[in-house]
Amino acid sequence: MESTCDHSSRDSVVYDWRAAGLRYYSYNFHLRQKYGYRVQRVSIDAGFTCPNVDGTITTGGCNFCDNRSFSPSRRVRRENILDQIDAGISRLKRRYNCDHFTAYFQPATNTYAPVERLRPVYEAALSHPKVVGMAIGTRSDCVPDNVLDLLEEIGGRTYLTVEYGMQTMHDRTLDWMNRGHHHDSFLDAVQRSKNRGFEICAHVIFGFPGETHEDMLATIRELSRIGVDSVKLHNLYAVKRTPLAELVESGEVELIARDDYIRVLVDALEMLPASTIVERISGDAPPDYFVGPPWCLDKPAVRKALDDELERRDSCQGKFASINPACHEDD
Repeated sequence: MESTCDHSSRDSVVYDWRAAGLRYYSYNFHLRQKYGYRVQRVSIDAGFTCPNVDGTITTGGCNFCDNRSFSPSRRVRRENILDQIDAGISRLKRRYNCDHFTAYFQPATNTYAPVERLRPVYEAALSHPKVVGMAIGTRSDCVPDNVLDLLEEIGGRTYLTVEYGMQTMHDRTLDWMNRGHHHDSFLDAVQRSKNRGFEICAHVIFGFPGETHEDMLATIRELSRIGVDSVKLHNLYAVKRTPLAELVESGEVELIARDDYIRVLVDALEMLPASTIVERISGDAPPDYFVGPPWCLDKPAVRKALDDELERRDSCQGKFASINPACHEDD
């Protein structure tokens, strides 16, 4: 079935992903367009913690978080940065035909240290001959101006993405998850990060207890209003030895069903600006750590369900966005 999405957007990148037959602006497509070849992320654990773990703000961390479940680099013995990259590349090469990598500082809060500690860690990663860029996962309350100055300097030399955990715009949910900050912190960090020469990525989670379908879409409207370069969209899932796992096992929290997730995911994609890179469409964890929901372990099935729903609607990213709409319905 031929899509009704047109190619009239002012932003040429939208034409590019539509012309490639895609219905949303995928991260793999973005990297291939940027570099001309496949690029994979290799996870690095630099040994950082978080201010809502070490007692600076609170303790316990976010109630869904076990960094070992999120990050391959935290499930193995931590080595120096270059050895971690070599080991990560070796693992990735067994799965992908790839020879270029971005160094991904993934677990915990990777700007939560003085600049004097951060600089050598980042420079070590960039010194690896197969590393062509860097991604840094962090929190909005851990980027003082001198750290942003360092990131701006690095972004002037290499491709850099800084990932902020927005999660939701709703302060009541941020309180429930023990996040340790409110939405105004995210707004402040994004504002101070703009025009510094690196991409700004936001993490958003769908399926928090107490959030309705409309609440989740309100977060996407807010994200579209703020304007970020890329987004990671996740379903809420539970991993062992976390407060969320206890709530799920007691029946106090019910995790989002796949059909409900696909519906909100497609609605969100339709509202996102067509020039926003979609880095991820779902989340899961290794079986040894995983509690639920079981459907998210079958990533090909999730991807197929998403593709099927986009095709059923004859829709694509940006359909209802006010900025750079990518497609329209026939009159």
